[in-house]
Amino acid sequence: MRFREGTDQGRQRPYTYLCLVLEANLIREPLVIFVCATTGQGDPPDNMKNFWRFIFRKSLPSTSLCQMDFAVLGLGDSSYAKFNFVAKKLHRRLLQLGGNALVPPCLGDDQHELGPDAAIDPWVGDLWEKIMTMYPVPLDIPEIPHGVPLPSKFIFQFLQEVPSIGAEELNLASSAPQTPPSELQPFLAPVVTNQRVTGPQHFQDVRLMEFDITESNISFAAGDVVLILPSNSEAHTKQFCQLLCLDPNQFFTLKPREPGVPYPPGLPQHCTVWHLVSQYLDIASVPRRSFFELLACLSPHALEREKLLEFSSARGQEELWEYCNRPRRTILEVLCDFPHTAGAIPPDYLLDLIPRIRPRAFSIASSLLAHPRRLQILVAVVKYQTRLKEPRRGLCSSWLASLTPGQAGPVRVPLWVRPGSLVFPKTPGTPIIMVGPGTGVAPFRAAIQERVAHGQMGNVLFFGCRQRDQDFYWQTEWQELEQRGCLTLVTAFSREQAQKVYVQHRLRELGPLVWELLDGQGAYFYLAGNAKYMPTDVSEALTAIFQEEGRLSTTDAAAYLARLQQTLRFQTETWA
Repeated sequence: MRFREGTDQGRQRPYTYLCLVLEANLIREPLVIFVCATTGQGDPPDNMKNFWRFIFRKSLPSTSLCQMDFAVLGLGDSSYAKFNFVAKKLHRRLLQLGGNALVPPCLGDDQHELGPDAAIDPWVGDLWEKIMTMYPVPLDIPEIPHGVPLPSKFIFQFLQEVPSIGAEELNLASSAPQTPPSELQPFLAPVVTNQRVTGPQHFQDVRLMEFDITESNISFAAGDVVLILPSNSEAHTKQFCQLLCLDPNQFFTLKPREPGVPYPPGLPQHCTVWHLVSQYLDIASVPRRSFFELLACLSPHALEREKLLEFSSARGQEELWEYCNRPRRTILEVLCDFPHTAGAIPPDYLLDLIPRIRPRAFSIASSLLAHPRRLQILVAVVKYQTRLKEPRRGLCSSWLASLTPGQAGPVRVPLWVRPGSLVFPKTPGTPIIMVGPGTGVAPFRAAIQERVAHGQMGNVLFFGCRQRDQDFYWQTEWQELEQRGCLTLVTAFSREQAQKVYVQHRLRELGPLVWELLDGQGAYFYLAGNAKYMPTDVSEALTAIFQEEGRLSTTDAAAYLARLQQTLRFQTETWA
């Protein structure tokens, strides 16, 4: 349901679908829709942390929000233990402060076969029904007819002459920043090494990559992550420009249609179409339903428009899943399937239609104490087959794997660092148990290097992989640390015997040691790796150890595990 804001009355806050409000004005807002994700150990996203601290102030009266109607939409992933924890906690807190919930909280789930829309669609319908009853739209604001697109956010103004600009203006990243790099100004780090660390017979290509961060103002500690901004391939960029009849060398500037709309972050003021497509538009991502909805509005071709409308309708979601989500069809591939529509897309709508390339986060796998002025990561190159002819490839991992340092000058990667979800104890003598199968071992290498440099012993690492001669990352380094007495290494090679052996089996075998470290010496327990089965299996192994070695009941063992999590003595960093 959409309405044109033709009068000042139409711009009053009760008729705003989504409000971004400052904390100071929240108590005066009559209607607020909160949309929030959950990160780390059930933490709010970075851009929500100031608001989170404000809303949980103990000094706020219980009637602070008694005049506010609200609804909470959570975006989460049920493969994580604290699924939509932030949305649930925020909903409860708003009720505590006197807010009136229009509908129960919506818990969108990325793991659902239809994605978050499976929960969001019915929830939005119920929400609009409530809103339209409580805040009826004035008669002088007409409803926008179905099939008519909203105006684009920006107008593309193509320049007839090439502007005289330097490379720094075109590329907002810097090779010598004055302040610590950030998403708005990444550091262009030279690639020092790009080495495959899995054997030639191994099913997956895994790379150890090292970047030179000299003069970057970057510092980091164990547990921190590096964010890397990838680019689309040259072939895909050319194909997109040809499909949409765009001149890749054309310069343009953007003019906002509405006052106060900020310029897209990360885009230079004078930009080429090539730069926009190769470094900004995520044409290799799987499109969401809203993409098909807007594309249908822009289509001049009757048959293509009919199919796009079907994909964007509620009844067409299963068919959309089969066409797009299940085979992981990309935006570029969809546009190739709808060529008449693609060729007619007005450039003004490119930023509304296609999302921005998002940075990818990698656990930092090295310590500055062991590798000064260097930053290392372990990259599993994503490549898999669906029913589509072309294999699916991860945008960032494939791009990184393609980089060859030392050829025709330095190869640079835009990156910056932020704190991760793993925090290691500073207290000397506190032991740590780390469970890191596969590439999950990366953050623990940084932690071990840092702790060894500080003379901290009590480092126990459970590492699992398929075969010791194919994917035993940093084997020599671990064995040398073992010989020096700095590390206790426990390995699980799942494919070297008839019955598969995983890290959770090794934990059970060494139950007495695990229990003594946790209960007797106050050790911290860390887990990193794939989120699918391993975290549950490891948690079950720990619970069994608590029962067997600690003589705890099932209930008490579960409570013991919960206390470890609450006191941050059990921390996880997992990914789907």
